[in-house]
Amino acid sequence: MSALAEARWEALQVRRDGDLLRVTLDDPQRANALSPRMVAELTDLYRRPLREDGVRAVLLAGAGRHFSAGADLDHLRALLDAGPEENLADSRRLRDLFDAVLRQEALTIALVHGACVAGGCGLATAHDFVVAAEAATFLYSEVRIGFVAALVATFLPLRVRGSDLRELLLFPRPLPASRALEIGLVNRVVPGERLAAAGEELAAEVLANASSESIARTKRLLLDVLGKPLDQALALAAEANAAARATEDCKRGIATFLETKQPPRW
Repeated sequence: MSALAEARWEALQVRRDGDLLRVTLDDPQRANALSPRMVAELTDLYRRPLREDGVRAVLLAGAGRHFSAGADLDHLRALLDAGPEENLADSRRLRDLFDAVLRQEALTIALVHGACVAGGCGLATAHDFVVAAEAATFLYSEVRIGFVAALVATFLPLRVRGSDLRELLLFPRPLPASRALEIGLVNRVVPGERLAAAGEELAAEVLANASSESIARTKRLLLDVLGKPLDQALALAAEANAAARATEDCKRGIATFLETKQPPRW
């Protein structure tokens, strides 16, 4: 993990703790707005083959009072006079960030407190699990300013049903953590003082009961079959099923179960 340890982060705090990687959005004065620098650093971090370096889970939090207020206003102001090519290039940078988070093979968990807005909300909900403080609020505010939550719309169907998706994107209002839990936007709600501990506990529980190789392959399959016609989705699933059987984790899991009638502790 030397390359990660030696990297110089300006918008993030990054700390390795055993097989966990703790990442903190570190611009509390601007409510951790997604500045170009922060987007670039997050993309760099999540694109790395972290599992190859022994990282099994990434825990993302925000410094200060809020998780993230979304787009950097200074950057948005600069885009007012930008042309089509510049706007497309900027959009593609945000696309690359979401793609990096969604395709990171290590388990990813977002720890959300305070406000979680627009692109910041997209960043959180692109993670495998979202643990929210009781006082956290979620808001996809894009249509309020004439914008479109286009990138988020591609992966939110993995979390919420169609009617809730439309309400989130077309009629945005601050969503309390309790309601976000009800519709599946978040996975756990805990008292604010327990947020970090709850994230660690969830990571430990998942990783003790699931093969990291299987987690990575399942995450990849969920993305690959999303929106595909049934015959194509089933064909991809059959290939993934067959490939998984050849992995050492699968062989160990089957052998352990046959011997003990219990799955292994991973």
